Amino acid sequence: MIRFDLEGRGIRDPRVIEAFRKVPRESFVRAGDEAAAYGDFPLPIGCGQTISQPYIVALMTEACRLGGSETVLDVGTGSGYQAAILAELVEKVVTIERIPELHERARKRLEGYENVTCLLGDGGLGWEAESPYDAIVVAAQTPKIPPALLRQLKIGGRLIIPVGDRFSQELLRVTRSDENSWDREFLCGVRFVPLISEAG
Repeated sequence: MIRFDLEGRGIRDPRVIEAFRKVPRESFVRAGDEAAAYGDFPLPIGCGQTISQPYIVALMTEACRLGGSETVLDVGTGSGYQAAILAELVEKVVTIERIPELHERARKRLEGYENVTCLLGDGGLGWEAESPYDAIVVAAQTPKIPPALLRQLKIGGRLIIPVGDRFSQELLRVTRSDENSWDREFLCGVRFVPLISEAG
């Protein structure tokens, strides 16, 4: 997976690659799907949700430009895999999931990560109590960027988010340049499940 699907497709950050070596992806898929855990494709995790393909998780993580001391908000905990990868790279991860069943499963999987806080709530509203964030990663499609997530970025902070409709989405990196300005960069085309939110 690392050689062909990550390095072979342009992932270069050595810290990101090492995080993928450390986190056992098979621990974050449904029972019976372990043999497919390292394929470069999404897998269902129940409740109509999926665990994203490894390359996209790596791309979104690398796009955050993490150095090690950051606090990151992970919107859409899902299986908990993205939060586990981030936990290997930063000082603190706050991850939020709206679906109670998925939240509880992920919370149990992530119990060994002392720098991860698992929350049940509406990720499109962010989590004001721990803001501002150095980076925010959103693992669900939204037609427009939720204003709360823009406000909860630090100056210089990066938001990685898929924006569009259910059939055509752009993965964007949005960097907060000052109190009232955010710069957008197109990363690639993607297809994520919809964000379940008052803001989405």
